[in-house]
Amino acid sequence: MDKLLLRGGTLLDEEARLTRDTDLLVEGGVIAALGQNLDPAGARVADCAGMVVSPGLPVLHAHSPMHILRGLAEDVDADDWFNKEIWPYESKITPEDIYWGTRLCCAEMADCGVTVFADHYFEAESVARAVRDSGLRADIASTAFAMDGDAAGDIAETRRLLGLFAGDDRVRIRYGPHSTYLCTPQALGDLVAAAKADGVGIHIHMSESQEEERASLRLYGKSHCQVLDAAGGFGLPCIMAHGLWMTEEDLALLGPDTFVAACPKTYLKLGMGRGTLWDHWQRLNLCIGTDGAASSNTVSALEQARLFALVGKLEGRAAEFRLEDIWRMLMRGHRAMDFGTGVLGVGAPADLVVWDLNDPGTAPLYNPLAAILYSADRTNVRHTLVAGRFLKRDGKPVQDPAELLAQADRCARGISARGKGVSRLFF
Repeated sequence: MDKLLLRGGTLLDEEARLTRDTDLLVEGGVIAALGQNLDPAGARVADCAGMVVSPGLPVLHAHSPMHILRGLAEDVDADDWFNKEIWPYESKITPEDIYWGTRLCCAEMADCGVTVFADHYFEAESVARAVRDSGLRADIASTAFAMDGDAAGDIAETRRLLGLFAGDDRVRIRYGPHSTYLCTPQALGDLVAAAKADGVGIHIHMSESQEEERASLRLYGKSHCQVLDAAGGFGLPCIMAHGLWMTEEDLALLGPDTFVAACPKTYLKLGMGRGTLWDHWQRLNLCIGTDGAASSNTVSALEQARLFALVGKLEGRAAEFRLEDIWRMLMRGHRAMDFGTGVLGVGAPADLVVWDLNDPGTAPLYNPLAAILYSADRTNVRHTLVAGRFLKRDGKPVQDPAELLAQADRCARGISARGKGVSRLFF
Protein backbone atom coordinates (compact mmCIF):
# COMPACT_ATOMS: atom_id res chain seq x y z
CA MET A 1 0.00 0.00 0.00
CA ASP A 2 1.09 3.57 -0.67
CA LYS A 3 2.94 5.13 2.25
CA LEU A 4 3.32 8.82 3.05
CA LEU A 5 5.50 10.20 5.83
CA LEU A 6 4.74 13.68 7.17
CA ARG A 7 8.11 14.35 8.76
CA GLY A 8 8.98 16.51 11.74
CA GLY A 9 5.87 18.60 12.21
CA THR A 10 4.18 19.86 15.37
CA LEU A 11 1.02 17.82 15.94
CA LEU A 12 -2.08 19.73 17.08
CA ASP A 13 -4.70 17.21 18.16
CA GLU A 14 -8.45 17.44 18.71
CA GLU A 15 -7.93 18.41 22.39
CA ALA A 16 -5.63 21.32 21.47
CA ARG A 17 -2.52 19.45 22.68
CA LEU A 18 0.76 20.16 20.90
CA THR A 19 3.46 17.54 20.28
CA ARG A 20 6.56 18.92 18.64
CA ASP A 21 8.99 17.36 16.17
CA THR A 22 6.84 14.32 15.45
CA ASP A 23 6.54 12.16 12.35
CA LEU A 24 3.17 10.90 11.13
CA LEU A 25 2.98 7.90 8.80
CA VAL A 26 0.00 7.38 6.52
CA GLU A 27 -0.62 3.97 5.00
CA GLY A 28 -3.73 2.66 3.31
CA GLY A 29 -5.60 5.92 3.94
CA VAL A 30 -5.20 5.81 7.73
CA ILE A 31 -2.66 6.96 10.29
CA ALA A 32 -0.29 4.01 10.67
CA ALA A 33 2.26 5.38 13.15
CA LEU A 34 3.26 8.44 15.16
CA GLY A 35 6.68 9.08 16.63
CA GLN A 36 10.14 10.46 16.14
CA ASN A 37 12.67 9.38 13.53
CA LEU A 38 10.30 7.06 11.70
CA ASP A 39 11.95 5.57 8.60
CA PRO A 40 9.45 3.33 6.78
CA ALA A 41 10.74 1.63 3.66
CA GLY A 42 9.34 2.97 0.42
CA ALA A 43 7.47 5.93 1.91
CA ARG A 44 7.07 9.22 0.10
CA VAL A 45 8.20 12.04 2.38
CA ALA A 46 6.63 15.44 2.92
CA ASP A 47 8.88 17.66 5.01
CA CYS A 48 6.71 19.30 7.68
CA ALA A 49 9.49 20.77 9.82
CA GLY A 50 8.36 24.11 11.19
CA MET A 51 4.75 23.34 10.25
CA VAL A 52 1.69 22.23 12.22
CA VAL A 53 -0.27 19.05 11.43
CA SER A 54 -3.87 18.86 12.65
CA PRO A 55 -7.01 16.91 11.88
CA GLY A 56 -8.92 18.29 8.91
CA LEU A 57 -11.56 20.88 9.74
CA PRO A 58 -15.23 19.84 9.92
CA VAL A 59 -18.27 21.94 8.95
CA LEU A 60 -21.46 20.72 10.61
CA HIS A 61 -24.05 22.67 8.62
CA ALA A 62 -23.72 23.62 4.97
CA HIS A 63 -25.81 24.20 1.89
CA SER A 64 -23.04 23.44 -0.56
CA PRO A 65 -25.03 23.86 -3.80
CA MET A 66 -25.84 27.45 -2.78
CA HIS A 67 -22.30 28.41 -3.78
CA ILE A 68 -23.87 28.93 -7.19
CA LEU A 69 -26.03 31.71 -5.65
CA ARG A 70 -23.23 33.54 -3.83
CA GLY A 71 -23.71 37.32 -3.99
CA LEU A 72 -27.32 37.30 -5.21
CA ALA A 73 -28.92 38.41 -1.92
CA GLU A 74 -27.01 41.16 -0.15
CA ASP A 75 -27.97 43.95 2.27
CA VAL A 76 -31.35 42.44 3.16
CA ASP A 77 -32.79 41.04 6.38
CA ALA A 78 -33.49 37.34 6.89
CA ASP A 79 -37.15 37.62 5.85
CA ASP A 80 -36.34 39.20 2.49
CA TRP A 81 -33.25 37.04 2.01
CA PHE A 82 -35.40 33.90 2.07
CA ASN A 83 -38.76 35.02 0.76
CA LYS A 84 -37.88 37.65 -1.87
CA GLU A 85 -34.45 36.51 -3.03
CA ILE A 86 -33.11 33.02 -2.41
CA TRP A 87 -36.19 30.81 -2.49
CA PRO A 88 -37.54 32.43 -5.69
CA TYR A 89 -34.17 31.81 -7.38
CA GLU A 90 -34.06 28.26 -6.02
CA SER A 91 -37.47 27.52 -7.50
CA LYS A 92 -35.77 27.47 -10.93
CA ILE A 93 -32.50 25.82 -9.97
CA THR A 94 -31.48 22.66 -11.85
CA PRO A 95 -29.66 19.44 -10.85
CA GLU A 96 -26.73 20.64 -12.95
CA ASP A 97 -26.60 23.92 -11.00
CA ILE A 98 -26.63 21.89 -7.80
CA TYR A 99 -23.81 19.62 -8.95
CA TRP A 100 -21.49 22.44 -10.04
CA GLY A 101 -22.39 24.62 -7.06
CA THR A 102 -21.40 21.75 -4.78
CA ARG A 103 -18.18 21.15 -6.68
CA LEU A 104 -17.29 24.83 -6.34
CA CYS A 105 -18.04 24.70 -2.62
CA CYS A 106 -15.94 21.57 -2.14
CA ALA A 107 -13.02 23.21 -3.91
CA GLU A 108 -13.15 26.20 -1.59
CA MET A 109 -13.50 24.00 1.48
CA ALA A 110 -10.49 21.86 0.55
CA ASP A 111 -8.53 25.07 -0.03
CA CYS A 112 -9.48 26.20 3.49
CA GLY A 113 -8.55 22.89 5.16
CA VAL A 114 -12.10 21.52 5.47
CA THR A 115 -12.16 17.76 4.91
CA VAL A 116 -15.71 16.77 5.97
CA PHE A 117 -19.06 18.54 6.10
CA ALA A 118 -22.74 17.97 6.81
CA ASP A 119 -24.96 19.14 3.98
CA HIS A 120 -28.69 19.88 3.83
CA TYR A 121 -30.25 20.36 0.39
CA PHE A 122 -32.69 18.94 -2.12
CA GLU A 123 -31.60 16.91 -5.18
CA ALA A 124 -29.24 15.21 -2.75
CA GLU A 125 -27.99 12.68 -5.29
CA SER A 126 -26.41 15.53 -7.28
CA VAL A 127 -24.76 16.75 -4.07
CA ALA A 128 -23.44 13.27 -3.29
CA ARG A 129 -22.04 12.79 -6.80
CA ALA A 130 -20.23 16.12 -6.54
CA VAL A 131 -18.76 15.14 -3.17
CA ARG A 132 -17.54 11.85 -4.61
CA ASP A 133 -15.89 13.68 -7.48
CA SER A 134 -14.30 16.27 -5.19
CA GLY A 135 -12.51 13.85 -2.84
CA LEU A 136 -14.08 15.24 0.36
CA ARG A 137 -16.34 13.44 2.82
CA ALA A 138 -19.93 14.52 3.51
CA ASP A 139 -22.90 13.60 5.67
CA ILE A 140 -25.80 14.47 3.37
CA ALA A 141 -29.40 15.13 4.40
CA SER A 142 -32.01 15.00 1.66
CA THR A 143 -34.20 18.00 2.43
CA ALA A 144 -37.87 17.25 3.08
CA PHE A 145 -40.49 19.96 2.60
CA ALA A 146 -43.64 18.27 3.90
CA MET A 147 -45.96 21.21 4.46
CA ASP A 148 -48.96 19.15 3.36
CA GLY A 149 -48.28 16.50 5.99
CA ASP A 150 -47.28 13.80 3.50
CA ALA A 151 -43.67 12.69 3.86
CA ALA A 152 -43.99 9.41 1.94
CA GLY A 153 -42.15 10.68 -1.13
CA ASP A 154 -39.34 12.14 0.97
CA ILE A 155 -38.97 8.89 2.88
CA ALA A 156 -38.84 6.86 -0.33
CA GLU A 157 -36.19 9.17 -1.82
CA THR A 158 -34.01 9.06 1.29
CA ARG A 159 -34.25 5.27 1.36
CA ARG A 160 -33.22 5.14 -2.29
CA LEU A 161 -30.15 7.23 -1.47
CA LEU A 162 -29.36 5.08 1.57
CA GLY A 163 -29.28 2.07 -0.72
CA LEU A 164 -27.33 3.84 -3.44
CA PHE A 165 -24.54 4.95 -1.10
CA ALA A 166 -24.56 2.03 1.34
CA GLY A 167 -21.03 1.17 2.39
CA ASP A 168 -19.52 4.30 0.89
CA ASP A 169 -16.60 5.47 3.02
CA ARG A 170 -16.95 9.13 2.01
CA VAL A 171 -20.72 9.68 1.78
CA ARG A 172 -23.28 9.20 4.54
CA ILE A 173 -27.02 9.78 4.09
CA ARG A 174 -29.49 10.88 6.76
CA TYR A 175 -33.02 12.29 6.85
CA GLY A 176 -33.39 16.04 6.39
CA PRO A 177 -36.69 17.52 7.53
CA HIS A 178 -36.19 21.18 6.69
CA SER A 179 -37.72 22.55 9.87
CA THR A 180 -40.73 22.35 12.12
CA TYR A 181 -42.34 25.17 10.15
CA LEU A 182 -41.96 23.53 6.71
CA CYS A 183 -42.89 20.04 7.94
CA THR A 184 -46.14 19.40 9.79
CA PRO A 185 -45.94 17.56 13.13
CA GLN A 186 -47.39 14.47 11.44
CA ALA A 187 -44.81 14.54 8.66
CA LEU A 188 -42.04 15.23 11.16
CA GLY A 189 -43.09 12.21 13.19
CA ASP A 190 -43.10 10.04 10.07
CA LEU A 191 -39.63 11.22 9.05
CA VAL A 192 -38.24 10.60 12.54
CA ALA A 193 -39.82 7.12 12.63
CA ALA A 194 -38.29 6.30 9.24
CA ALA A 195 -34.86 7.49 10.38
CA LYS A 196 -35.13 5.34 13.50
CA ALA A 197 -36.17 2.30 11.45
CA ASP A 198 -33.27 2.84 9.06
CA GLY A 199 -30.72 3.37 11.83
CA VAL A 200 -29.68 6.87 10.80
CA GLY A 201 -30.02 10.39 12.17
CA ILE A 202 -31.68 13.64 11.15
CA HIS A 203 -30.44 17.12 10.22
CA ILE A 204 -32.91 19.97 10.78
CA HIS A 205 -33.09 23.77 11.05
CA MET A 206 -34.22 24.78 14.53
CA SER A 207 -34.81 27.97 16.49
CA GLU A 208 -33.23 30.15 13.82
CA SER A 209 -35.06 33.40 14.54
CA GLN A 210 -37.02 34.95 17.35
CA GLU A 211 -40.06 35.44 15.12
CA GLU A 212 -39.98 31.75 14.15
CA GLU A 213 -40.20 30.84 17.81
CA ARG A 214 -43.12 33.19 18.34
CA ALA A 215 -44.90 31.74 15.30
CA SER A 216 -44.42 28.20 16.60
CA LEU A 217 -45.92 29.15 19.96
CA ARG A 218 -48.90 30.76 18.21
CA LEU A 219 -49.48 27.75 15.92
CA TYR A 220 -48.69 24.80 18.18
CA GLY A 221 -48.40 26.21 21.68
CA LYS A 222 -44.88 24.78 21.64
CA SER A 223 -41.38 25.92 20.80
CA HIS A 224 -39.56 24.37 17.85
CA CYS A 225 -37.61 22.11 20.20
CA GLN A 226 -40.79 21.00 21.92
CA VAL A 227 -42.35 20.13 18.56
CA LEU A 228 -39.31 18.05 17.56
CA ASP A 229 -39.21 16.40 20.99
CA ALA A 230 -42.87 15.39 20.66
CA ALA A 231 -41.96 13.74 17.34
CA GLY A 232 -39.12 11.80 18.99
CA GLY A 233 -36.39 13.68 17.15
CA PHE A 234 -34.05 14.07 20.10
CA GLY A 235 -33.97 10.30 20.57
CA LEU A 236 -31.90 10.02 17.39
CA PRO A 237 -28.51 11.37 16.32
CA CYS A 238 -29.53 14.94 15.50
CA ILE A 239 -27.68 17.76 13.78
CA MET A 240 -29.47 20.95 14.75
CA ALA A 241 -28.68 23.89 12.52
CA HIS A 242 -28.52 27.15 14.49
CA GLY A 243 -30.44 26.78 17.78
CA LEU A 244 -29.97 30.52 18.09
CA TRP A 245 -33.02 31.30 20.23
CA MET A 246 -33.39 28.26 22.50
CA THR A 247 -34.77 28.68 26.02
CA GLU A 248 -33.81 26.94 29.25
CA GLU A 249 -36.80 24.62 28.73
CA ASP A 250 -35.52 23.74 25.26
CA LEU A 251 -32.05 22.86 26.54
CA ALA A 252 -33.49 20.22 28.82
CA LEU A 253 -34.95 18.38 25.82
CA LEU A 254 -31.74 17.88 23.85
CA GLY A 255 -30.37 14.36 23.67
CA PRO A 256 -26.75 13.26 24.17
CA ASP A 257 -26.41 12.84 20.39
CA THR A 258 -27.78 16.31 19.57
CA PHE A 259 -25.07 18.49 18.01
CA VAL A 260 -25.73 22.18 17.36
CA ALA A 261 -24.09 23.93 14.41
CA ALA A 262 -23.45 27.64 15.00
CA CYS A 263 -23.06 29.84 11.90
CA PRO A 264 -22.32 33.30 13.34
CA LYS A 265 -21.42 35.04 10.09
CA THR A 266 -24.93 34.40 8.79
CA TYR A 267 -26.51 35.77 11.97
CA LEU A 268 -24.38 38.91 11.74
CA LYS A 269 -24.98 39.47 8.06
CA LEU A 270 -28.76 38.95 8.17
CA GLY A 271 -29.26 40.90 11.41
CA MET A 272 -30.65 37.89 13.27
CA GLY A 273 -29.32 38.88 16.71
CA ARG A 274 -27.09 36.99 19.13
CA GLY A 275 -30.08 35.17 20.61
CA THR A 276 -29.30 33.00 23.60
CA LEU A 277 -26.61 30.83 21.99
CA TRP A 278 -23.62 32.60 23.55
CA ASP A 279 -25.22 32.45 27.00
CA HIS A 280 -25.25 28.65 27.22
CA TRP A 281 -22.70 27.64 24.60
CA GLN A 282 -20.71 25.41 26.97
CA ARG A 283 -23.80 23.40 27.90
CA LEU A 284 -24.27 22.24 24.31
CA ASN A 285 -22.54 19.85 21.94
CA LEU A 286 -21.73 23.00 20.01
CA CYS A 287 -19.95 22.84 16.67
CA ILE A 288 -19.25 25.11 13.71
CA GLY A 289 -21.25 25.43 10.49
CA THR A 290 -21.12 27.87 7.61
CA ASP A 291 -24.75 27.89 6.36
CA GLY A 292 -23.34 28.06 2.83
CA ALA A 293 -21.87 30.83 0.70
CA ALA A 294 -25.20 32.39 -0.24
CA SER A 295 -25.51 33.72 3.32
CA SER A 296 -21.94 33.56 4.66
CA ASN A 297 -20.13 34.32 1.37
CA THR A 298 -17.27 32.02 2.34
CA VAL A 299 -17.19 28.47 3.67
CA SER A 300 -14.22 28.87 6.00
CA ALA A 301 -14.67 26.96 9.24
CA LEU A 302 -11.90 29.08 10.76
CA GLU A 303 -13.69 32.32 9.97
CA GLN A 304 -16.88 31.09 11.63
CA ALA A 305 -15.02 29.85 14.73
CA ARG A 306 -13.16 33.15 14.97
CA LEU A 307 -16.38 35.17 14.75
CA PHE A 308 -18.06 32.98 17.34
CA ALA A 309 -15.26 33.68 19.81
CA LEU A 310 -15.15 37.41 19.08
CA VAL A 311 -18.91 37.91 19.39
CA GLY A 312 -18.73 36.04 22.69
CA LYS A 313 -15.96 38.29 23.98
CA LEU A 314 -17.62 41.50 22.79
CA GLU A 315 -19.44 42.56 25.94
CA GLY A 316 -16.99 42.28 28.82
CA ARG A 317 -16.07 38.58 28.48
CA ALA A 318 -12.56 38.87 27.07
CA ALA A 319 -11.15 36.09 29.28
CA GLU A 320 -13.82 33.62 28.12
CA PHE A 321 -14.12 31.74 24.80
CA ARG A 322 -10.55 30.54 25.22
CA LEU A 323 -8.46 29.27 22.34
CA GLU A 324 -8.54 25.67 23.54
CA ASP A 325 -12.31 25.73 24.02
CA ILE A 326 -12.93 27.15 20.55
CA TRP A 327 -10.62 24.57 18.95
CA ARG A 328 -12.40 21.73 20.77
CA MET A 329 -15.75 23.16 19.68
CA LEU A 330 -14.56 23.19 16.08
CA MET A 331 -13.18 19.63 16.27
CA ARG A 332 -16.39 18.34 17.90
CA GLY A 333 -18.09 18.40 14.51
CA HIS A 334 -16.23 15.21 13.61
CA ARG A 335 -18.08 13.29 16.32
CA ALA A 336 -21.46 14.29 14.95
CA MET A 337 -20.73 12.84 11.50
CA ASP A 338 -19.32 9.49 12.61
CA PHE A 339 -16.66 8.91 9.95
CA GLY A 340 -14.08 8.26 12.65
CA THR A 341 -12.20 11.39 11.58
CA GLY A 342 -10.83 14.18 13.74
CA VAL A 343 -8.37 12.10 15.76
CA LEU A 344 -4.58 12.05 15.54
CA GLY A 345 -4.24 8.41 16.49
CA VAL A 346 -3.14 5.14 14.94
CA GLY A 347 -5.95 3.66 12.86
CA ALA A 348 -7.82 6.94 12.39
CA PRO A 349 -8.57 8.14 8.85
CA ALA A 350 -5.74 10.28 7.52
CA ASP A 351 -7.87 13.39 6.98
CA LEU A 352 -5.33 16.07 7.80
CA VAL A 353 -4.27 19.67 7.37
CA VAL A 354 -0.67 20.85 7.32
CA TRP A 355 -0.40 24.51 8.33
CA ASP A 356 2.50 26.70 7.21
CA LEU A 357 2.55 29.53 9.75
CA ASN A 358 5.95 30.89 8.73
CA ASP A 359 4.24 33.75 6.97
CA PRO A 360 3.99 37.53 7.51
CA GLY A 361 0.31 37.09 8.32
CA THR A 362 0.91 34.67 11.20
CA ALA A 363 4.52 35.24 12.37
CA PRO A 364 6.15 35.32 14.85
CA LEU A 365 4.90 32.00 16.13
CA TYR A 366 4.56 32.17 19.90
CA ASN A 367 1.32 30.17 20.01
CA PRO A 368 0.33 27.95 17.04
CA LEU A 369 -3.28 27.74 18.21
CA ALA A 370 -3.61 31.53 18.40
CA ALA A 371 -2.00 31.85 14.97
CA ILE A 372 -4.47 29.40 13.43
CA LEU A 373 -7.66 30.60 15.12
CA TYR A 374 -7.06 34.34 15.01
CA SER A 375 -4.65 34.99 12.14
CA ALA A 376 -4.54 32.17 9.60
CA ASP A 377 -6.52 31.84 6.40
CA ARG A 378 -6.50 29.49 3.41
CA THR A 379 -3.07 30.76 2.32
CA ASN A 380 -1.60 29.07 5.42
CA VAL A 381 -3.00 25.68 4.42
CA ARG A 382 0.00 23.95 2.88
CA HIS A 383 -1.62 20.54 2.38
CA THR A 384 -5.14 19.13 2.74
CA LEU A 385 -5.51 15.35 2.76
CA VAL A 386 -8.53 13.05 2.87
CA ALA A 387 -7.86 9.34 3.42
CA GLY A 388 -4.20 10.10 2.82
CA ARG A 389 -4.88 11.59 -0.59
CA PHE A 390 -3.79 15.15 -1.32
CA LEU A 391 -6.61 17.52 -2.30
CA LYS A 392 -4.32 20.51 -1.84
CA ARG A 393 -0.56 20.11 -2.10
CA ASP A 394 2.18 22.67 -1.66
CA GLY A 395 -0.43 25.40 -1.39
CA LYS A 396 -2.25 24.56 -4.64
CA PRO A 397 -5.36 22.49 -5.46
CA VAL A 398 -4.58 19.09 -6.93
CA GLN A 399 -7.59 19.27 -9.25
CA ASP A 400 -7.26 21.95 -11.93
CA PRO A 401 -10.05 24.47 -11.19
CA ALA A 402 -10.34 25.74 -14.77
CA GLU A 403 -13.24 23.51 -15.85
CA LEU A 404 -14.98 23.95 -12.51
CA LEU A 405 -14.86 27.75 -12.79
CA ALA A 406 -16.06 27.66 -16.38
CA GLN A 407 -19.00 25.39 -15.53
CA ALA A 408 -19.94 27.47 -12.49
CA ASP A 409 -19.88 30.63 -14.62
CA ARG A 410 -22.11 28.96 -17.21
CA CYS A 411 -24.60 27.89 -14.52
CA ALA A 412 -24.58 31.37 -12.97
CA ARG A 413 -25.38 32.96 -16.33
CA GLY A 414 -28.28 30.55 -16.71
CA ILE A 415 -29.62 31.41 -13.26
CA SER A 416 -29.45 35.13 -14.09
CA ALA A 417 -31.21 34.60 -17.41
CA ARG A 418 -34.04 32.52 -15.90
CA GLY A 419 -34.48 34.95 -13.01
CA LYS A 420 -36.75 34.42 -10.06
CA GLY A 421 -39.70 32.08 -9.97
CA VAL A 422 -42.52 31.66 -7.48
CA SER A 423 -41.66 29.70 -4.35
CA ARG A 424 -44.14 27.81 -2.22
CA LEU A 425 -41.80 28.04 0.75
CA PHE A 426 -41.93 30.67 3.49
CA PHE A 427 -39.67 31.85 6.30
